[in-house]
Amino acid sequence: MRSNESDLSEYFRASGLRCTAQRYIVLEYLCKGPVHAAADEIFAALNRRLPLVSLATVYNTLRELTEAGLVREFPSEGKAARFDANLHPHHHFVCDACGKVDDIDWFEIPERTRKPALGARSIRDYEVIFHGTCERCGKSPAAH
Repeated sequence: MRSNESDLSEYFRASGLRCTAQRYIVLEYLCKGPVHAAADEIFAALNRRLPLVSLATVYNTLRELTEAGLVREFPSEGKAARFDANLHPHHHFVCDACGKVDDIDWFEIPERTRKPALGARSIRDYEVIFHGTCERCGKSPAAH
């Protein structure tokens, strides 16, 4: 979700979530700034702009935005959860060396593969998270 000011306001209207100053700046940061940010990273960036935003407010706002369907939360192995305003279906790649997270175009896991592995379980949603070395880290002398 890359958006201008009117788009953000429309997202709030469509979701039914009231557009407060705190909610707006958190969503704006995720839409226009670096994606895949953790709550503490968002807090540090926003606190420079709006010192009245507390870390608790950022956590609460992220929870509200996630529940309203305006951002996605995804786990980051052994680290704080990360948040993403790209709501289009996609997977993630996490670099083991630098921690960078990239979006990977969505692809379906074929039903014939899923069904035998899952048995009678019912799937609500799924996402694949790849782990490895990004192109930049793979080319660095330290990687060899």
